[in-house]
Amino acid sequence: MNFGLSVLDVSPVSAGSNSSRALRNTLDLARLVDGLGYGRYWLAEHHNLRMIASSAPEVVIGHVASATENVRVGAGGIMLPNHAPLKVVETFRVLEALHPGRIDLGIGRAPGTDPVTASALRRPQAAAGAGVGADEFPQQFAELLAYAGDGFPNGHPFEAVAAMPDDVELPPIWLLGSSGYSARAAGEMGLGYAFAAHFSPTDPTPAMRAYKEGFEPSTVFGRPSAILAVAVVCAASDGRARELASSMELAWVRMRSGSPGPLPSPEEAMGYPYTPAERRLAEAYRSMQIVGDPDGVRARIEELAGRTGADEIMVTTNVYDHAERLRSYELLAEAFEISPAGTSTARRRS
Repeated sequence: MNFGLSVLDVSPVSAGSNSSRALRNTLDLARLVDGLGYGRYWLAEHHNLRMIASSAPEVVIGHVASATENVRVGAGGIMLPNHAPLKVVETFRVLEALHPGRIDLGIGRAPGTDPVTASALRRPQAAAGAGVGADEFPQQFAELLAYAGDGFPNGHPFEAVAAMPDDVELPPIWLLGSSGYSARAAGEMGLGYAFAAHFSPTDPTPAMRAYKEGFEPSTVFGRPSAILAVAVVCAASDGRARELASSMELAWVRMRSGSPGPLPSPEEAMGYPYTPAERRLAEAYRSMQIVGDPDGVRARIEELAGRTGADEIMVTTNVYDHAERLRSYELLAEAFEISPAGTSTARRRS
């Protein structure tokens, strides 16, 4: 296999469970995939969603890195509109100091939530009545890069501000997105790029191609490094995989309909009386998943990686039962015959 396998975790909260259990499950899964040989373990940032406990990835990253030995641990990602760039740089320099060579910094343009919640996150623009769009992202990102690099030009208001600790290198930066804008920007700046195919119906191929064709080498990334995040459910049989995947389909419908809740059981999901409009939403989400037995899942992932030119496939699996979730990652590792000393990309600096 000429691509790596990694993990994206949102710390899903199942019906009848709670966020504390979901976060303990995250540590459990991280230890498992570290031993299996997956290359990275990234934590997402989402807000105001009862199904997701991962609202502070920068906190969980430290716990996961302490509980594992080899896997790279990172944010997938930090939603920059919600944070002061100075604080992001300082947080990830501290993480890098504690876990040298094992931390990644993925940066996203969106707030990772609804507009009202984005305003409640106390962004200065929102407080000033300037709205909560992604228009200010280029300025925020330029500020982050200045703190991480050579600083600000003479006369800049923040010229005298240094991100501490200033004797620690910032981890590799990956730009997250599902559009050509993020792909081109990542390539031009010599950053890593991650395409969010796990929730986007957009064909990732044009964006991945634009990133690689426009890539300019940097001191951190000497060559383009493209991650493709995909939603996967792998089980012993196609039928069982489809049953497990039904939970997320119903959760997606509820989220898109404005009534999000915890991840329902397969029994509830399979017995749910979908309206025609809801069924269309469920079918749309189903088309974004890779669901099946190990051979079928491997074939689809290999085709997708080959078609898009992905250097790494990052898998997110959200099913109701934690043991089934663990087993899905085990079956995938077995299907691709990965091992801690095998084809993993975790040992690279980036």
